[in-house]
Amino acid sequence: MKKEDVLGMMPELDNVLTPQEHDQVLEEMQVRSYRKNEPIYREGDKPSHLLCLISGKVKIYKDGVGGRAQIVRVMNAIEYFGYRAAFSDENYVTAAAAFEPSIIASIPMDLIRQLIMRNPQLAWFFMRRLAIALGRSDARTVNLTQKHIRGRLAEGILFLKESYGVNEDGCTLNACLSREDMANLSNMTTSNAIRTLSVFAQEKLISLDGRKIKILNEPALQKISKKG
Repeated sequence: MKKEDVLGMMPELDNVLTPQEHDQVLEEMQVRSYRKNEPIYREGDKPSHLLCLISGKVKIYKDGVGGRAQIVRVMNAIEYFGYRAAFSDENYVTAAAAFEPSIIASIPMDLIRQLIMRNPQLAWFFMRRLAIALGRSDARTVNLTQKHIRGRLAEGILFLKESYGVNEDGCTLNACLSREDMANLSNMTTSNAIRTLSVFAQEKLISLDGRKIKILNEPALQKISKKG
């Protein structure tokens, strides 16, 4: 995939760049493919690049007590990530890996810092995205700590639908997560996720076909999620 084509797939960023800045970004940008489950960065690594998911799916997660991971965000194309730690001069406090084969563009943070210093529109571009991400993170924190298991799993299913949409049938999630990842997304053990998914299937809220989840009764899931 040509870098010019990749930058063209990032119009919100490209539109705030001057022609000269466009050429600078194009010259220094790198594009790389990642295999399914391949790490993109690890907790404790030093951030060096702004990352943009061009295609595929990515999870942002953090290892918790006992080594159990907690998925804090999922990324969809076209979304930017990996820059909060760089802006705060910290090492990564999370890790990132590909859910499925993915293509990621990376731009050196040194260049991004230089451009921000002279381009207020670019600075606002990142401020807005950080603010949106903070709001979503606050909402997720409340949902994952205050809801019961059924509410958390229902919220996780609806969160995946909002993030990745559904297939052509209008019901099947366009994301096939392992039961472990589903548990990590919903802040529960894998055994609890498996058991609660089975209960949801028995109650005709969803149907299961391997890793595929088909939503059969979205209003009921929303009610369970809301009540927690």
